[in-house]
Amino acid sequence: MEIILLERIENLGLMGDVVRVKPGFARNYLLPQGKALRATDENRRTFDQQRAQLEANNLEGRKEAEAVAKKMEGLSIILVRQAGEAGQLYGSANARDIADAVSEAGFTVARQQVRLQRPIKNVGIHPVRIDLHPEVSVDVITNVARTQEEANIQARTGKALIHADEEETTPAAPAAAKTETEEAEEAEDAAPTETEEETSTGDIESEKTEEKAE
Repeated sequence: MEIILLERIENLGLMGDVVRVKPGFARNYLLPQGKALRATDENRRTFDQQRAQLEANNLEGRKEAEAVAKKMEGLSIILVRQAGEAGQLYGSANARDIADAVSEAGFTVARQQVRLQRPIKNVGIHPVRIDLHPEVSVDVITNVARTQEEANIQARTGKALIHADEEETTPAAPAAAKTETEEAEEAEDAAPTETEEETSTGDIESEKTEEKAE
C-alpha cells in the first residue's frame, strides 16, 4: 500500500514522502494515528495544499519537545519488582510501566512513546529511549530493583545488585565453534612450506653424510 507520510517516521521516510508499506501496518498504526494518508490523487492534492501548515505545526511541536527533553535530561525512574537472587524478575517491566513512572515524575508520556524492544526481565540499570516528537528523543534511566534500598545502591554503583554466589555459578559461555575457513587457515599455517621441507631434507642428508664419514 502506498501512503503519504504526514511526519517523519524512523526507518521509513520524512514528511511528504510517498512510501510503500504493508497494508496491516498502515491500517493498524499509521492511518489511525494520523501519521499518514493513503496516496490517492485527492489526498496528494490535499497534502500539497496543507503542507505549509503541517510543516509549521511540526516545527512548533519539535521546539516544545526539545524544551521538554532538556528538562528530562538525566531523569531516572525506579521500578520495584520481585526477583530471584540472580536478578531474574518473576514478572517483567513493560512500556506501560515505564510511561506511568515517567508521568509520575512530572512528564506526560504515552506508552506508544516508549521505545522498548522487549520487556525488561532483569534487575539493573536500563537506559530506555522516549520519543517526545518524531525528531526528538531522550534516554530515561530505568532502575529496576527488588527494593528501594537496592535501587539506591544500583544508582550509586551503576551495576545490577545480584547475589555473588548466583553470579559465580553462572556457567561460562561455550567457546565458539571454529568455522571451516578458520580451520583451513590454521591447517595451512601449521603445514610446512616448501622452503621448510627443503631445509629439513637438506639437514637430514647432511647428518647422514657426516655419519658415513665418521
